[in-house]
Formats: sequence, structure tokens, C-alpha cells
Amino acid sequence: MTSVIQYYGTGRRKTACARVRLVPGQGDITVNGHSLADYIGGRVGLDKVVHEPFQALDANGRYNVIAIVSGGGISGQIDALRHGITRALAKALPQDRPTLRQSGLLTRDPREKERKKYGRKRARKRFQFSKR
Repeated sequence: MTSVIQYYGTGRRKTACARVRLVPGQGDITVNGHSLADYIGGRVGLDKVVHEPFQALDANGRYNVIAIVSGGGISGQIDALRHGITRALAKALPQDRPTLRQSGLLTRDPREKERKKYGRKRARKRFQFSKR
């Protein structure tokens, strides 16, 4: 029985969380049991976001990606997936970690939705003011 080397990474963005597993292969990306194209569903440009870590290291087609993504919307999930792939690649190729860092891919994007405050319509928007 041969053991396959696997690398794991967890990526987060807004409220989305992606658990990513990298396996040496030919570059197939599976998200929640679907291919990447099926999961994105024709949204232009999101597939390029997922491939950014591989292009930064010139590692296209060297690893298969199996990911479980939950929470948030499709855009946040794709960014979480990219972050998870980057972290897994940093474990797989520790010598290329500075390249990933310089590309800004290892940094988690901390921006989240601001909570709604009482006495306001949304987080900052006020109710309409009437002078008379």
C-alpha cells in the first residue's frame, strides 16, 4: 500500500472557510464534490483567482485540489479557497514561501461586514432626517 503525500491548508475570507487538501496530480480542482467550473457556474474571473497561487510559483498542473468550502457567498468562498491553496502550497514548497508572501497571497484579508448599530438603519446609515 502506497501512501500519497498530502498537504493541508485552511483559508478564510469574510465568513467563508475553506479546508483544502493538495495531492500531487495533474491540476484537477474539486470543490464540494463538483469541478471548479461547475461550482463557479460561469462567473467570469473567479477561476483566475483560484489559479493565482499556482501561477505565482509556476506550479500549474502539479497538484490536484480537493476542497470543502462553507459559509459566506461565492466570492468570499473563492477567496477563502485561494488562501487555503496558498497555505497548503507553503507547506508543500517551504522554499517558495517568500514568493507567496511577496505576492500578498499568504495574508488573510481581515475585512468583514460591520455590525448593525441600534438607532441606525444599517451599520452607519442613519434614518431619514425630517426638519419639519
